[in-house]
Amino acid sequence: MPAYPDTWYARTLAETRDRPVLTGTVRGDCLVVGGGFAGLFAALGLARGGMRPVVIEAQAVGWGASGRNGGFVSAGFACGAAAIRARVGLVRAAELQALSAEGVGIMRATIRDLAIPGADPVPGILRMRRHEPGDDLRAEAEPGRRDYLDLAAIAAHLASDRYRHGLLDHDAFHIHPLNTLRGIAAEVERLGGQIFEGSPAQAIALDGPVKEVRTPHGRAEAGQIVLATGGYTGPLVPRLRRAMLPIATYVMLSEAAPELLATAIRTRAAVGDDRRAGDYYRLVAGGERLLWGGRITTRAADLPGITRQLRREMLTVYPQLAPLKTELAWSGLMAYARHLMPQIGALAPGAWHCTAFGGHGLNTTAIGGTVLAEAILGTSDRVEAFRPFGLDWAGGPAGLAAAQLTYWALQARDLWRERRG
Repeated sequence: MPAYPDTWYARTLAETRDRPVLTGTVRGDCLVVGGGFAGLFAALGLARGGMRPVVIEAQAVGWGASGRNGGFVSAGFACGAAAIRARVGLVRAAELQALSAEGVGIMRATIRDLAIPGADPVPGILRMRRHEPGDDLRAEAEPGRRDYLDLAAIAAHLASDRYRHGLLDHDAFHIHPLNTLRGIAAEVERLGGQIFEGSPAQAIALDGPVKEVRTPHGRAEAGQIVLATGGYTGPLVPRLRRAMLPIATYVMLSEAAPELLATAIRTRAAVGDDRRAGDYYRLVAGGERLLWGGRITTRAADLPGITRQLRREMLTVYPQLAPLKTELAWSGLMAYARHLMPQIGALAPGAWHCTAFGGHGLNTTAIGGTVLAEAILGTSDRVEAFRPFGLDWAGGPAGLAAAQLTYWALQARDLWRERRG
């Protein structure tokens, strides 16, 4: 099995089966390039629909951002509801929100029905705010599903004076993403699909009735193809590469210190704040360790330096955690579109793309792969909901620079709002 980056997820794999390298010529009904959540949910839907998917992964299942992220599963999009309504109108925006919520259910049902070992779903995500007002959070509250938290209620969950308002989403949950991915991959194989690891695509043919992917030691052919390569998308399909920005995000893991952590975090729910690229964190290993993520950069950054920044941010929220040691840190590349929505649809007849899931939560990959499989199988046209968010040019190096400047500007705005109270 190709080696994973050194993350807590890789250190806690529930199973370690090897998968073959693609050699010779393999034929299937649909090729899926990319073994992350989007590609595997597409493959799972196709296999359940009677097709024979062939998944081609350059490294190992979940090697990229799908297997290194915070593990959050909650409804919504990074773009924001107001921006979506402005682009597509109220009716289509409501349809997209419903699809996002459906993705939460798909992820939950997949873990439950497959009894995926080590997926470790834990209910609840807290969405926190560091400034006034909080009227919109109060308006989102719904008995039994989303609880608004005032200062007293926040204190029951988190021992920090940083937060002014909160919303506890009971429908949302968090998981071990890499174990979940490997469980989905096993089901794809059980249903007759094939998965090849350590097989980077070196050439892709999208024209004509037969699609082809060539790797160093073989090739695969099928009548359909799905490109689901995310933040590690290469130059083989220029239109796809030009439409995404690879954005790095960072995560650190604490030492085992359950008693110290309990002085700060009194909940097993995951936590995120509503700042742009704000903190997201959760207790893992049964509450023994803290997984803390945040920060984004548009180019490779010094990991120890970013880790120190994450630690400083953690201590502004929880100064009582000053004795807590960081044991491990890692980063990964997410794919972002300029319009901050997933890009799901057709590149050409029989050629599909399913990418740009950075910042949306894992539920979006679940529904994205699902509706794309439905389109290929001909069982629904729900993928059309994403048509307004196409492969817009992301701006190349200038787009990356603009994204970084925008992030810094939003950070400054968040800091100003927080200091105002």
